[in-house]
Formats: sequence, structure tokens, C-alpha cells
Amino acid sequence: MAEEKNTSAKVTKLIEEISALSVLELSELVTALQDKFGVSAMPVAAAAAPAAAAEAAPAASESSTQTVVMTASGANKIAVIKALREINQNLGLKEAKDMTDAVPATILENAKAEDAKAAAEKLKAAGATVELK
Repeated sequence: MAEEKNTSAKVTKLIEEISALSVLELSELVTALQDKFGVSAMPVAAAAAPAAAAEAAPAASESSTQTVVMTASGANKIAVIKALREINQNLGLKEAKDMTDAVPATILENAKAEDAKAAAEKLKAAGATVELK
């Protein structure tokens, strides 16, 4: 691993220790840090994803809102978890998995019709059973 010029020995040691962790341990570390400091690891580009999904969906009435409810997660839960995390990038892996286990689960509430349809299509493509209300 290339070392930065201004990186202290303490930071370098932490980086080496973190790189030795398993994915599960990294997930636990991120959750513990979020709890400790009261922050979220939400990506900065999260706001751009719903806009892109809205452009891809067919045009619908702007004033109507819909709720997306997943009624069954299907056989391929991993694909559904990935789709859930694409739809709502604030969801962590555990939260998305819990949603697949606790169906029926509300995925989006009072979303624009085109956003709701795009989310439903992603979940259906992943193998989930979805209702629009």
C-alpha cells in the first residue's frame, strides 16, 4: 500500500489493521463508528440516483404519489437486497436483509409515481413480489 507523505505512524498502523479485517468485521466497525459519532456513511451521490431512476421510468402524473410494498422477497434474496440498497442508499446491508425477512415491508412511501414504478421494476427484476398502492 502506497503511503502518503503526511500520514502519521498512528494512522498508517490503523490503515494496516483495518485492511486485515473481514467484510463482516468492517461492517461492524462502520456501525460502531456511526453509533459512536452519530453520523451516517451515506454516499454523497445518493441524491443523484433517484433523479436518474425518474428519468428512466415512463412519464406519469407528477401529482400522484404511490407506496411500494414488498410482499415476498423471492428465492434470490441477495439480488433483492442489492436492489433495495440501490433504491434506498441509506440502507445498510443488515437493514436491507431485515426487510427481505420481514415481509410485507414498505420500501417507499408517498413517492412520485415514476420513482415508485422504477423501484418496483428493480425489485421485480431481482425476483421480489411487489405491490404499488
